[in-house]
Amino acid sequence: MKKFVKGLLLLALVLFFCPCITAHAEDGRVISKGVHVGDVDVSGMTVTEATEAINNYVNELSQKEIVLSAGEGKELTITASELGITWSNPGVIEEAYALGHVGNVVQRYKANKDLENQPVVCSLEFGYDEEAIAAIVATCSGEFNQETVNYGLKKTGEGFEITEGQTGYLVDETESSTAIKNYIADGITGDNNVVALSVKADEPLGSAEDLAKVKDVLGTYTTSYKSSGQARSANVANGCSLINGTTVYPGEEFSVLDVITPFSEANGYYLAGSYLNGVVVESFGGGICQVSTTLYNAVLLAELEVTERHCHSMIVNYVSPSADAAIAESGGKNFKFINNTDYPIYIEGYTTSDKHITFNVYGVETRDAGHKVSYESEVIETTPASADKIVTDPSQPVGYVGVQSAHIGYKAQLWKVVTENGTVTSREVVNSSTYQMVPRIITVGTAGADDAMLNQLNTAIATGDLATIKSVAGALAAAKSAEGTDGAQAAQEAAQQAVDAANEQLQQQAEANQDGDGGDG
Repeated sequence: MKKFVKGLLLLALVLFFCPCITAHAEDGRVISKGVHVGDVDVSGMTVTEATEAINNYVNELSQKEIVLSAGEGKELTITASELGITWSNPGVIEEAYALGHVGNVVQRYKANKDLENQPVVCSLEFGYDEEAIAAIVATCSGEFNQETVNYGLKKTGEGFEITEGQTGYLVDETESSTAIKNYIADGITGDNNVVALSVKADEPLGSAEDLAKVKDVLGTYTTSYKSSGQARSANVANGCSLINGTTVYPGEEFSVLDVITPFSEANGYYLAGSYLNGVVVESFGGGICQVSTTLYNAVLLAELEVTERHCHSMIVNYVSPSADAAIAESGGKNFKFINNTDYPIYIEGYTTSDKHITFNVYGVETRDAGHKVSYESEVIETTPASADKIVTDPSQPVGYVGVQSAHIGYKAQLWKVVTENGTVTSREVVNSSTYQMVPRIITVGTAGADDAMLNQLNTAIATGDLATIKSVAGALAAAKSAEGTDGAQAAQEAAQQAVDAANEQLQQQAEANQDGDGGDG
């Protein structure tokens, strides 16, 4: 009898705790009353129904408008779906179902009674698309950032004018992305729909007070480019104008390449001769190294801190050895310096109609009146040019003979000499430079030459004599040009005479060598 009573009691408890079993038999497990997942009441739902309800809730939530704010008047409205909102913890359904369904009959009974009195809210968590957030924040940066404008100087005929600065405002993309993620995690289900982006103020460099003090010439230097052609002269003037008017603040590094590149026609440059691996080639911006070199010497006299300087591959003729500063956009050569004074400096650069380039470095003179600085070039070693190098060029026509001048090789160093009230107080080496020795290079065109002409050109080349090479090349070009005309025979005869003369010269050279060998023996 006691066993029967206990059985009835157990059956009653089961029916009491699971009133929905019959109604939801086809769905399986039913969640107890008093259970929520986030803002969704899943009481009495099957696991399948609860999953569907939460998915619908997240889909509705993805249409919520969110305002990304970078301050007054700077807002971007998006939807949560654009952030890639997802339900990231679907396992919470199993946690919800477990409430009131774990333990023996008595434990389950107690758990369900507790749920009736105190409902339980299980956490609903959200995921997001990292790339989508990064892209949206980048868009905010592009739309909301305000450029920082430093205080500046402009030199006029009456002196200096000060240009006003402007505070910049920059969206901190890392911190702003974090703010959006925190909003998704903690606030997206609430009434607030505004996310404050992280915006940092970027104060301009300089001040009107400091710039008003800039009046003194700390260093000035001039070089001449009188022998330069039109294209090279234009390049020098263009590079100078790009640097002119630059203000460099204390501790700031100035890079010549950053200011004057790219070397392109669109940026005002022309094709002109420049050094490349010991050979003079045509390139956009040829001659620009004279700009950096002139500025280098002005900077040295101003005693600013040079952080990068390179010598040319071959010696140049507009400054003494070791006083040059080569630059190359693709060759890893740049000229840089730091304003190591306590005040801003202003760089003035200009060219003149008689082809001189000058750079003046203005600042605040703090050096004693008796302090003077000068620079001395010392040549340590020279390497005379070797015999001519003669090469053929199939891209140039027969008759072409190009000549690149020889360059003596040098090893040199530059000394800085400081005097105080007329007395030398220090001498130190500023830099050491090595310049390649390059022989005179004679280039002979061969385009259009047949085998007979090539043999004749080689005969002339073998003499090693520039005049003979020019004579034979010119005669062959005339003969080729006269083909099919009345003057063809005369031109061919002239060419043959030039070749015969070259052969005779070779014979004389051979005999002279034999005589020399006998005498030495």
